[in-house]
Parts: sequence; C-alpha cells; structure tokens
Amino acid sequence: MVGIAVLFLAFFVGYPIVYNIIMSVQHVTLGNIRSFDRPFVGLANYRFLVEDPLFRVVFWNSIVFVAANVGLQFVIGFALALFFRLGFPGASFFRGLIVGCWILPPLVIGAIWKWLLASDNGVINYALRELGLLDGKIYWLSDPSLALTAVIIANIWFGVPFAMILLAAGLAGIPDDIYEAAALDGAGSFRRFIWITLPMLRATNYAVLTLLTIYTMRAFDLIWTMTHGGPLDSTNIFPLWSYRLSFELFNFGAGAAISATMIVVVFVVALLYVRSVRSEARL
Repeated sequence: MVGIAVLFLAFFVGYPIVYNIIMSVQHVTLGNIRSFDRPFVGLANYRFLVEDPLFRVVFWNSIVFVAANVGLQFVIGFALALFFRLGFPGASFFRGLIVGCWILPPLVIGAIWKWLLASDNGVINYALRELGLLDGKIYWLSDPSLALTAVIIANIWFGVPFAMILLAAGLAGIPDDIYEAAALDGAGSFRRFIWITLPMLRATNYAVLTLLTIYTMRAFDLIWTMTHGGPLDSTNIFPLWSYRLSFELFNFGAGAAISATMIVVVFVVALLYVRSVRSEARL
C-alpha cells in the first residue's frame, strides 16, 4: 500500500516538479515544446526575470498579498474559532454558513466579489451611498491604488473559514479542566488565553500559518477572475506572471523559472514548519 502511494506521488507530483525545474534552465518556445531538443541556457531565464522592470512590481505585490492574507486570515480565523467555542444557540448553523463560503470554487468567489465591487452596480458602492458614506463611486477594481486591496479582501474572505476550521480543531483538543483550574486560581480570560490557549496551540498555529502561506502563494483563480492582474499590473503576482509568460508570451522557460522559484520557497516554508514541530516535540 505504501508503494502505491509512493508511485502515485512520484508520477503526479515528482515528475511535474522535476520537468518544470529542467524546463526552467532551457530555452523553450512553441517551436520546440513538443520535443526534448531544447537549448540549455543555464540561469538565463532567472536572470531575465530579475532584470525585467516588472519583477519589482510583481515581487512587492506578492509580498504584500501573502503577508496581508496570512496575517489577517489567521487573526480573524482565530477570533471566529474562539467565538464559536462559546457554544451559544445557533453556533453550529452560523459556523456551517461560514464554512460553506470556503467550499465554493475560487472562480465563483472571484465572480461574486467582482460583482460586489463593481463601480456602477456593485452592492458595496450602493450600500455605502445608502448609508451616506459615499457620494460618487469607488473604482475598486479599476483604480491601481485600490485593486490590490480589493483582491486581498476577497481572498481573506475566502480563506478565513479554512483557518477557523483548523484552529477550532486545535481548541477542541484543549481539556476544559485546565481552564476551570486556572479560573479557580483567579486567572482571567486574558491570562487564560495567554498562558493556556496560545502555548497549547503552538503546533497548530505553526501548521495553520504554514498552510496559509503555501495556499496564498499559489493564488491564481480568484485574482484572474477579478482583475487579470491589472490594472497596470497592480494585482499581478508571481503565479499570474508565470501564466502570462508561458501562455500569452510563450516564454515557457521564464514561466517555469518562476514556478521553480516558488517551489523552493514553499519547500523552505515547509522545512521551517517541520523543524519547529520537531523542536516542540523535544520539549
């Protein structure tokens, strides 16, 4: 049974990764993509990316997008997990509604938020006007200064349920007896959270932050649906740039170089998680 799983991973995960890395050091075009007779160019594709003026824009967008999403998804997900742990009437129903948002495909989420943020007939602009908070229009998706914020908000809304589920599972594993004993000793809610909840959820927090980072780094569908990386590349991040280089400009080597770099970054993040978990286990 283990051998079957290893073969499955080797064929469907290992082979594409190795093939992508090999292609990143080759000159691959429409003319030679079907054959393996491709010139070896070494690190030329990586040098091409770094020297491209668009690199700094995409790099900054990616940093802001990943940092904002991971941080806010974790904080909001943690708050919701603590909130629903109170066990008030209807908690299961509302928790199910939130989880239902995460089940939807990213393309659907992107289409919904594109409609919500539309400048002319968007629900958000309409609500702001009705509340007297807005006189004209806010061009959420066509203003370069607002577009990245708009896709960040949409992706946070999409990713919060995932963080909430994992953190709620971790909270469920903490015995209530510990909280009761701390309360009898005079510890308030804040102290119980600092000295009991956070330390006992340390491994879960590492896992959630790692998974959120990996999932956010590969975000594509939602942004592509909402903005296609525009306007003026204000929402262009590495997955979108890789797609454009490969399937619009047919520079498959440069597109593969971006993917290979992202694989290395994901591997480093996963390695840091494994090392932190092992350190916790030794303690």
